[in-house]
Amino acid sequence: MTEIVMSQTPPILHRPSEKERKYDRQLRLWAASGQAALESANILLVNSGSGTVGVETLKNLVLPGIGRFAIYDEAKVEEADLGINFFLDEDSLGRSRAESLTGHLLELNPEVQGDAYPNENVKTLKSLLTHSPVFTTIMYTHPITPENISLLESYGQQHQTPLVAIHSAGFYSYFRIHLPGAFPIVDTHPDETATTDLRLLTPWPELVAFAEELTKDIDNLSDFEHGHLPYVVILLHYLEKWKAEHGGSHPSTYKEKTEFRRIVQSSARTKNAEGGEENFDEAAAAVLKTLVVPSLPSGLKGIFEYEHTHPAEQRSGFWLIADAVKAFYEKHKCLPLPGKVPDMKAQSKVYIQLQNIYKARARKDAAEILETVQATPGGQNIDPAEVELFCKNAAFVKLINTTTGTISRADRLREAAAQEFANDENAEMTLQPLSLLPIYLAMQATAHVEDWPSREEILARVAKMVPGSDENERVRQAMEEVARAEGGELHNVAALTGGMVAQETIKIITKQYIPIDNTCVFDGINSRCQILRL
Repeated sequence: MTEIVMSQTPPILHRPSEKERKYDRQLRLWAASGQAALESANILLVNSGSGTVGVETLKNLVLPGIGRFAIYDEAKVEEADLGINFFLDEDSLGRSRAESLTGHLLELNPEVQGDAYPNENVKTLKSLLTHSPVFTTIMYTHPITPENISLLESYGQQHQTPLVAIHSAGFYSYFRIHLPGAFPIVDTHPDETATTDLRLLTPWPELVAFAEELTKDIDNLSDFEHGHLPYVVILLHYLEKWKAEHGGSHPSTYKEKTEFRRIVQSSARTKNAEGGEENFDEAAAAVLKTLVVPSLPSGLKGIFEYEHTHPAEQRSGFWLIADAVKAFYEKHKCLPLPGKVPDMKAQSKVYIQLQNIYKARARKDAAEILETVQATPGGQNIDPAEVELFCKNAAFVKLINTTTGTISRADRLREAAAQEFANDENAEMTLQPLSLLPIYLAMQATAHVEDWPSREEILARVAKMVPGSDENERVRQAMEEVARAEGGELHNVAALTGGMVAQETIKIITKQYIPIDNTCVFDGINSRCQILRL
């Protein structure tokens, strides 16, 4: 009887932890790093008005497991609250709304901590901001007093804290994100096919040697070997032939690439068992998207050219790495290699070798950038994993909120209004939907009121924000709905808006995916959203 000797002990399989099972779906979206960022978050909600949209937003942050939240709400629960807020019941009548909402929210997720204000120790918003641990994100709902807005904006500027304004009334709502300075997103989660960078026009020696070894006797390969050449190798082989016949130039125009693709397709064997070769079909299909001269993406170009407006920006890890990547690009005329190889028909052994060649090059590029970072003052403490992530996503890094301080918020609003109204005049001809800016203007006119204004007062405030807009028929229609609602919220509109706000807030907290820039307006009558940069 032959003795079987196990040369390696099989790895021990561990079952997912309770937390991994609980958060399984969201971990697939933002991974453990994103979940850790959520669990470290400390969020403040300054709740006012009807108070429904704010708590609906917070609900969608408590469920995925933010670390801590606080609600500041000076209102007492009244009868009217019970009809629009599912987190209040009859037992809440007469009690602090913040306390009642906090208690019910905490029931959704026992791992989350929450506090209600004002209380015996903290009686004002200013006191809360002064004595609490730093909030990572602050959300506030309209209507809110100008004094409180000033407090929150000063706090956000001092602590570099993102602010999210939320307003819901009747069938309308909007939310606006105010980020502290330029806000970089490294892990933007682009489509996997878009991240493929094979460098076929500028291959490095190891890749060239690998391709030459496999194709040195290509015509005499067996049908199996010929039909399992990776398409990367096929393209490199025929590129060398093309350059030999065209004075060292690669196919650059569409006509030349089409001709090159025809050459690749015609090189496939058809008198085999399959009647064709899938790997050559893959190679032909990849010609147009892979034979591209390396260029600097517009998003990364904006980062390289960005002028810092805040001292803290220059000292951050992101900008130290960005400067190192810029130096790498200027030296090599290309970005660091991501190292990802797409699926293709090939023998497993050969495919793994190809993967290792790309991964080795990616590690080499990342190591060079890490060395540059660590040679920079303050770069010694940068985590190599941050450099690796930046290199992997360099072509898709995004910088949000790069508006300079040379133009005021009021002037930006007037410029946007002029553009949106001009577009509306041509909407019928261009088949574009009408702008939702009139809804924003009508709601913004009631964002800081204590006593509900008349229709004439709302129009007067709109005209003060954007002179002449009060004569616009669609602005008047939006005003009528806002005036009719009198600040009252519809729960389904508040719930939908709360879901959208929570989604964007999670993007900001995790620094993954791309948040809106910077205002989202929702029209519940026509079930439509629009993103405006105001």
